[in-house]
Amino acid sequence: MASHNIMIIDDEKIVGDMARLSLEQEGYEVETFLDGRSALDRLEEKTFKVVITDLKMKGVDGLEVLRTVKKLYPETVVIMITAFANLDVAIEALRDDVHDFFPKPVKLKELKISIQRAMEKN
Repeated sequence: MASHNIMIIDDEKIVGDMARLSLEQEGYEVETFLDGRSALDRLEEKTFKVVITDLKMKGVDGLEVLRTVKKLYPETVVIMITAFANLDVAIEALRDDVHDFFPKPVKLKELKISIQRAMEKN
């Protein structure tokens, strides 16, 4: 498995770009995607250590991304971010083995700490 590869999926380009730039400064290799479908297609070609996904997206949403990633790559850590956090969705994501759950706007310092813990996990 890729040692420092991170996938970011968010339909808001600025969110993905800001996170990518910040994480690349930390030495991570980062790929960004604007939708769940193209991200899942990429996962057929390359594995990632961490997948950061928005919850609400058109087409393939974050919960579907989480379930697919965990089914195909159980060692991959999934972190979910959302502007539409509610307890039911958080519980569902936790049942599906999400590593962390962050409300938007994401505090990059907290996200980096979560990613560091995820990298140490395996």
